[in-house]
Amino acid sequence: MLVVIALGGNALLRRGEPMDAAVQRANVKVAAEAVAEVARHHRVVLTHGNGPQVGLLALQNEAYQDVDAYPLDILDAESEGMVGYLLEQELGRHLPRERLATLLTQVIVDADDPAFERPTKFIGPVYEKEIADRLAADRGWVVAADGPHWRRVVASPQPRAIVELPTIRLLVEAGVLVVCVGGGGIPVVVDRDGHLRGVEAVIDKDRAASLLACGLGADALLLLTDVAAVQRDFGTPHATAIGLASTDELLALDLPDGSMRPKVEAAASFAATTGGHAAIGGLADAAEVLAGRSGTTVVPSRAEVRADRPHEPLRGR
Repeated sequence: MLVVIALGGNALLRRGEPMDAAVQRANVKVAAEAVAEVARHHRVVLTHGNGPQVGLLALQNEAYQDVDAYPLDILDAESEGMVGYLLEQELGRHLPRERLATLLTQVIVDADDPAFERPTKFIGPVYEKEIADRLAADRGWVVAADGPHWRRVVASPQPRAIVELPTIRLLVEAGVLVVCVGGGGIPVVVDRDGHLRGVEAVIDKDRAASLLACGLGADALLLLTDVAAVQRDFGTPHATAIGLASTDELLALDLPDGSMRPKVEAAASFAATTGGHAAIGGLADAAEVLAGRSGTTVVPSRAEVRADRPHEPLRGR
């Protein structure tokens, strides 16, 4: 079975943790153990978030003022290489016979996507509101509440096409465990001459992972994060974990735009489009989430099930 696994950026560098290399390596170790458990039995394509990482790079970039600050698309590429390198190293320890490769990946977005006018994607560390407001005034940021804290938000346009998809297919067919579309990929638009040009944005990793899984014809899509499952009545004393839900049920939930909402939409899109196994769950529980014993499993609503698209049983490597 071909499984696309998407690791949340906040699972690799958790909210409130020191944003240093040692902490991230420790979290990557947990992620690699979980991915390796799945990869021993199935073919895996791995992608990951970059919200905390690209925000840190942006802060470091602004500290050196002798040159103009690098745009977000270049910082996206830097974070994709950085996280891919850490994942490859740790995966190599658990899967010594596996061929591994990290591929910098460009993802096409629309230049007129309304997301450029309404930033929602969290990047960087968390702040208290007073500090966030001051940074927003000093640096021209847009900030928004992320739970009890505040963070910078940037544009997050919809991914439309993965430029390197044919190359990813070739690597998968050759038996390579590919780390790709990291951080949602490097956002690019097609100019009037047909050339690719980077834009100031960070693509949502989960939506890009769904596009990747559909493009590869994957059997399963796992969206792994720092929470165990999607919750009904999220953020209230009555919050309860959802084990199994249809796409309609999940899309009807009131969920935050900047966190769980994109995961639900991505899982629902993959389930509705392919009939494959889509699930959202905790990073350390990857194998259990794939088996449907943990996390939230997403199934197509009845109206989405077609006779020409049966749901095949999960099968081995």
